[in-house]
Amino acid sequence: MITELRLENFKSWRHMEKMRMAPITGLFGTNSSGKTSILQLLLMLKQTVDSPDRSQVLNLGDDKTPIALGAFRDVVFGHEKPGCLEWTLSWSLPEALKITDRTHENRVQFQGESMSFHAKVTENGSGRIAVSELEYALESARFRYQQKSETPDEYELTVAAGVFSFDRPRGRPWLLPAPIKCYGFPDQVRYSFRNVGFLSDLELEFERLMGRIYYLGPLREYPERQYLWAGGSPADMGRRGEKVIQALLALRERGEKMRLRKGKGGSQLIEAYIAEWLKKLGLIHEFSVKPITKDSNRYEAHVRMTEESSEVLITDVGFGLSQVLPVIVICYYVPEGSTILLEQPEIHLHPSVQENLADIFIDAVKRRKVQLIIESHSEHFLRRLQRRIAEEELKQEDVALYFTTMEGGESKLTPLDVDEYGNIRNWPRDFFGDDFGEIAETEKARLRRQIGKK
Repeated sequence: MITELRLENFKSWRHMEKMRMAPITGLFGTNSSGKTSILQLLLMLKQTVDSPDRSQVLNLGDDKTPIALGAFRDVVFGHEKPGCLEWTLSWSLPEALKITDRTHENRVQFQGESMSFHAKVTENGSGRIAVSELEYALESARFRYQQKSETPDEYELTVAAGVFSFDRPRGRPWLLPAPIKCYGFPDQVRYSFRNVGFLSDLELEFERLMGRIYYLGPLREYPERQYLWAGGSPADMGRRGEKVIQALLALRERGEKMRLRKGKGGSQLIEAYIAEWLKKLGLIHEFSVKPITKDSNRYEAHVRMTEESSEVLITDVGFGLSQVLPVIVICYYVPEGSTILLEQPEIHLHPSVQENLADIFIDAVKRRKVQLIIESHSEHFLRRLQRRIAEEELKQEDVALYFTTMEGGESKLTPLDVDEYGNIRNWPRDFFGDDFGEIAETEKARLRRQIGKK
């Protein structure tokens, strides 16, 4: 799980000192205040890891990636020349990582359950970008790889913190070149030192973290009358949720089940569990996915709006169902322990459904240990989170809520101070509009019209 983010010069963020992340992290604020940029940084790192080009420092994206950010100067705050981008990402590991010294009977050199990765990417006068510094930390041990000040094309490996010495053999030293992408140590490092095999373990943990990130965008795909599925499991929902039916069919084929809540006992197929949530949201009475004929690889999504109504296709009911379905499915489809990035999951949904989305997210966090980083404009969603904290259904420390604003041309992050009873102690002015002001102006207008009639 991602636990903290620090940021310098990314898009509208000149400086973000520290952003704590929790199992449920909520980003609220006005339009164009920098909320989405936080998600974009994580997606940029994910698609960089996924890129086959080892020489590409950052994969800023194209029409085939989750995001397309343009050129490097487009993502640097103020489009400064030469540009400089810096970030630090911290996370907890699924299990403790132990680094052993294989030359001394596998003695444990250091170990930990938390890691961080720091990188600084800069642009030279010709517009080429390079990693000027990267650093991994495992608990208190920190290892840095950085450019030499006198010869920027050469790098050096140092111990930034902790008790450790790199063992460099005698003979002609290898010149250490630029990193692989923005996070990897080049092969020459492994040739130059005898005891650096553990660096691959640190890189691998960062790649695993990025591999556990899944994304669903704000505009979900329109439903279709038929869906083609030839078997297998899609890697994700697709950025517009276009693979949601295929994901449901994959869950069915795998026979994956969800243990029922306390007191009920037993378990049920995840597909049925999701259909139950749709019913609880008040969107439908019944949901099912069926082949159009026996043994066909074409399927239809059927719904029944009430117990008495006829069964129809998902295309013949309100748009909200097709918008919320990928949001629910992704929570129960991705591997346990994943991090899910959601943009405006409440879009096109009735306020009561927006409230109940919070309960779905809480359920997924508790049952599947997923992490949700949510960009939202929904007061109803936030209010339900506050209520669940007050009811002790959700731990105060399991939520991190933020309000973003644009001040003086740069984004600012305000942590919302939520107490154990769900109260927000530092509620920002006009957080979700000025309700009292609207009531007051309505009353003034009423009085003016009444006086005019008299």
